[in-house]
Amino acid sequence: MTKAGSKGGNLRDKLDGHELDLSLSDLNEVPVKELAALPKATILDLSCNKLTALPSDFCGLTHLVKLDLSKNKLRQLPADFGRLVNLQHLDLLNNRLVTLPVSFAQLKSLKWLDLKDNPLDPVLAKVAGDCLDEKQCKQCANKVLQHMKAVQVDQERERQRRLEIDREAEKKWEAKQRAKEAQDRELRKREKAEEKERRRKEYDALKAAKREQEKKPKKETNQAPKSKSGSRARKPPPRKHTRSWAVLRLLLLLLLCVAGGLVACRVTELQQQPLCTSVNALYDSALRGLRSHDILRWVLQTDSQQ
Repeated sequence: MTKAGSKGGNLRDKLDGHELDLSLSDLNEVPVKELAALPKATILDLSCNKLTALPSDFCGLTHLVKLDLSKNKLRQLPADFGRLVNLQHLDLLNNRLVTLPVSFAQLKSLKWLDLKDNPLDPVLAKVAGDCLDEKQCKQCANKVLQHMKAVQVDQERERQRRLEIDREAEKKWEAKQRAKEAQDRELRKREKAEEKERRRKEYDALKAAKREQEKKPKKETNQAPKSKSGSRARKPPPRKHTRSWAVLRLLLLLLLCVAGGLVACRVTELQQQPLCTSVNALYDSALRGLRSHDILRWVLQTDSQQ
């Protein structure tokens, strides 16, 4: 990039009253900071350079009244170009512009405009006209401003329409959410009621079962007096020591069998049998052993005397 100062002196040296001529300076960029320091420079000539774009802070040069950007390579203007509200004369001849920013409609002071030799959008080109003389350039400024205002209104209307669509979509979504929340609340309420009813039934069932259990002992106690008032209840036979009596009876039976066998071996003719001989010998030995005791001897003597 070649700065303006490289062509000879700084920008103040090129300032002639209110006019600053930077044409044919081989500029690739606009020295915005240097220009902002020269608020008296209301007329700026940047024609015949190599500018392809303007920086956004260029639009801060609101003191500009006349601006020549002809014969550059500009493809578009900054979106906030409309901030140059004091601009009255604008030359955009022989650039590469296709459209203009919507903010262009804010250039209410614009009286002169040249858009020749730009690949403009057909609609914009028709509105701009030929700009072959002063009158046509003034008409171009007026018509383009009116066109851009209409574009701005259309865009604003479209923006409002989209906002309205977005709001309606948001309202529908909110309504859908509210309906879903209400449905969820109703479902939770119904589930809660069903759970409450289930618990109530379980409680009633438990209570009924408890009452049934309480009634059973009462029935048994109520049946006992009836048996007393009618026929006298039979007492069950005593069962105590049943097992002891059975054992005792068995022992007595065994003793009787032994005694009977002993009598048979001593009195009857069976005493000569080998079994009875052993039994009699065993009896005699036991008898001799018992006679060693005084009491038993007395008992046995008394028994023998009888």
